[in-house]
Amino acid sequence: MEDEILTCDVTDGVARLVMNRPAKLNALSDAMLAALTDKLTALGDVPDVRVIILAGAGKAFCAGHDLKEMQAGRAAPDGGAAYFNDLFARCGALMQLIPSLPQPVIAEVHGIATAAGCQLVATCDLAVAAEGTRFGVNGVNIGLFCSTPMVALTRNIGRKAAFELLTTGQFVDAARAVELGLINRAVPQDALEAETRQMAQTIAAKLSAAVKIGKRAFYDQAQMNLAEAYAHTGRVMADNMLLRDTDEGINAFLEKRAPDWA
Repeated sequence: MEDEILTCDVTDGVARLVMNRPAKLNALSDAMLAALTDKLTALGDVPDVRVIILAGAGKAFCAGHDLKEMQAGRAAPDGGAAYFNDLFARCGALMQLIPSLPQPVIAEVHGIATAAGCQLVATCDLAVAAEGTRFGVNGVNIGLFCSTPMVALTRNIGRKAAFELLTTGQFVDAARAVELGLINRAVPQDALEAETRQMAQTIAAKLSAAVKIGKRAFYDQAQMNLAEAYAHTGRVMADNMLLRDTDEGINAFLEKRAPDWA
């Protein structure tokens, strides 16, 4: 519906969420943060949803936080300290929720993805962008260093490249974002939705249990030293091997037939 701040369509195991506040460039207002958190949390518990796509309506993916709403928060007796701390805590909780979901989350990006909008792209497990999309952590241009977007950014791209973006406030295009590792691929604008859905459907066709196990292990091992990572992922692979559907998948491969997954 046009008046919904966040829309959701589920087709063939793929949930497509669309931030629907185009007049505000899908800014992460209090309401948008709450809607995204609630809907993503709910989708995480739906077994039939195997992949999630996150897109934006209108001419932009997401322009970051709602600056007018943030400025209004200054009216509190403490100058906004409590509001700002709560706002960035809620935003941080959303950014931590996405990698913790069992399903891969793909950002479908167009127009601009700036500040917390760029943070959202960096936070998603995968990202496809339209050619011509602009990315930036440009808060420094208005005197607000993008410290929380920096967390996701520095976990996606090299430190020097990240620091340059953070301190200069300059934008990069989709081609450069691919080179940096911020997004997976750049595609023509008119192919964006189809290309993103094709990626989602490719993943959705895999054994869901294996993808869920793998996503959790992917993030867990990244926080460990080398020995811990190998010990942990060895246990994960052993558990994966014990699944009935993994046994079936291997047998089907050896017998040159399609797997009969439950």
